[in-house]
This record gives sequence, structure tokens and C-alpha cells, in this order.
Amino acid sequence: MGKSTLFGFPHPVNETSARVVASGVVVMAATAALADQPWIMGPLAYGFAARVAAGPTLSPLGLVATRVITPRLHLQHRYSPGPPKRLAQAMGLGMSTTALVLYYGAHRPRAARLFLGALAVAAGLEAVFGLCLGCKLFELGMRTGVVPESVCEECRDIWNSREPRAA
Repeated sequence: MGKSTLFGFPHPVNETSARVVASGVVVMAATAALADQPWIMGPLAYGFAARVAAGPTLSPLGLVATRVITPRLHLQHRYSPGPPKRLAQAMGLGMSTTALVLYYGAHRPRAARLFLGALAVAAGLEAVFGLCLGCKLFELGMRTGVVPESVCEECRDIWNSREPRAA
């Protein structure tokens, strides 16, 4: 298994931990939007920034997931490449920061709630079904040449070994 430094990103990523973090994001984003608790957007955006910069090491939610919850789950853990998960975290950072700016900077609470809702849906797909939208976007980027193969050799090997899907 790969090692994460302070300002690195884990490679590979434990899928169980990723789904636990995604569950926390769903709770935070939904609470901020539905219970009108905009202050939650600050910690939510910080968590994404911390995970993009350093994986779970600077993220309270990431630390709880990787050091408290995941080790207590007696499951067969699966692992996936880190770079696509990092892109997913960056997308979450963009969405949560946009919501924060819309709410506090542009005074557009409904627009902010829309971004939080979209974030909750995306995180919910990861949490419940293990469907990572950022990972799918990363895969598309690799297939179209936007993301160089050198960024993630392991990703290329995984995705190129799949059978083509019927249209």
C-alpha cells in the first residue's frame, strides 16, 4: 500500500474510508442546506481543501474516517487509485467554496443551497453506491487524452482492462 506524506495524497485509497467521508459530506451539506445552517459551509469547504492538499491528515472528517471508523468495520476493504479520488475532492472543494461565496459574498442563499444539494447528491452516490463522479470524469479525461497517462499508470491499467460497454 502507498504511503501518504503530510502534503501528499494517499495512493491507493481505501474505498471504505472514502465512502465514510462521503457519508459525512452528505450529512454536512444536507444539514447546511435543509436546516439553514450556513456556518457548516466553512468547515465543509475546509475539509475538502485539507483533503485535496494532504489527504486525510489535516481533515477532521478524514481522520475520523481513516483512524476511528474504518478500522472498526470488519469488511473486506477495496482500494482504488489516489489521483481520481483527489480530483473528486477538488470538485467537492469547488462546489462547497462556490456555495460559501454565493451565500456570504453574493447573498444568494438559494443558489448556495443548490450547490450544496448537488454536492450532497454526488457524495451520496459515493457513500451509498460507491459511484465516484470525479473518478468517472478522471477516467474520461484519461481516455480522451486530457489527463496524461503518466498521471496515473495504475488507472490506465485498470480502465483499459475493462471490456468496452455496449452503446
